[in-house]
Amino acid sequence: MMMKTSRANKALIVGVAVLIALNVITFIIAYPQTYTPSGGINALGAPLAKDFSAYYMGAWRLWHDPAHIYSFGALKDGEPIIRPYPEEYKYLPNFLLVVTPFLSLNYHTALTTFDLVQLLLLPVMAFMIYKILEDKHPAIIMGVMIVALLLPFPYPNWGFSISYYWQWGEGQAKVFGIFLLLLSFYLGKLGKPIESGIALAFGFFDPRFGLVALPLYIMYNRKKLKLATESAVGSLVVSNLMLLYPGMASNFSNMIFGSAVTTPLYYYALIPLSTLLALMIANFKELIATFDYKGIYADFTGAAKPQPKSKAPLINESSTT
Repeated sequence: MMMKTSRANKALIVGVAVLIALNVITFIIAYPQTYTPSGGINALGAPLAKDFSAYYMGAWRLWHDPAHIYSFGALKDGEPIIRPYPEEYKYLPNFLLVVTPFLSLNYHTALTTFDLVQLLLLPVMAFMIYKILEDKHPAIIMGVMIVALLLPFPYPNWGFSISYYWQWGEGQAKVFGIFLLLLSFYLGKLGKPIESGIALAFGFFDPRFGLVALPLYIMYNRKKLKLATESAVGSLVVSNLMLLYPGMASNFSNMIFGSAVTTPLYYYALIPLSTLLALMIANFKELIATFDYKGIYADFTGAAKPQPKSKAPLINESSTT
């Protein structure tokens, strides 16, 4: 048995190395794309700078002009020049705290560094996936690894993955987002609900994937769910208190409900979405057991059925007299 486990682990290590190597090649192929203006998704259809420009400009405005974080285009008030126009920032403001250190670099260097940091997170993601799925069959673990670390779909001139090609080419933050969500699951499984909640709060900067991740977050924190919930909610509120700055909340609301900018499910959005769905499939029985409070599906999940509450025996008053 130990020999089989050792072989399986070696196979996983080799598989992960191959996946990351193929992603590195995709990164190299995508690098020239970082210099190419995008077609744009604003109402005018004008060419825009890369998606990273939204983070970079948003972080600059957070410290110099907070009321206009969610304003579209260049304001020309001493802010960095990004041509042709910076993208509009569309996420919760707490993510801009993470981007702030990149302001020490010029725009394109910051974009490339941001991509490289995320590329270096792939082995860490692989480790966390292995740890949270270590009781599963190696084939299941490898399946989730393939989805998370490459999401393979080769296409001419786009490397081995369309999703990762545009993730790197646009300087997107989808790897960072799924890294934080995986970190919250990993910390939850380790029995660290406070740290798990903080990771989820920052991974919630794109609420779409944060909401999808909630069932897994509850499952991995089920033993200390109350503390994990308090930590996540508290961290989410505290890290986004800047929304109280005059003008920021109203612009955030206008961006969501009144802006012509929409956020469809682009190729790179499949990275966190597919990874979360793969984890849900891998933990299908555990997820059902987590929410099966009455034990209706206990035979299927293998979870222990809740014991019925025993009634206290009635005391016969006549026997005591």
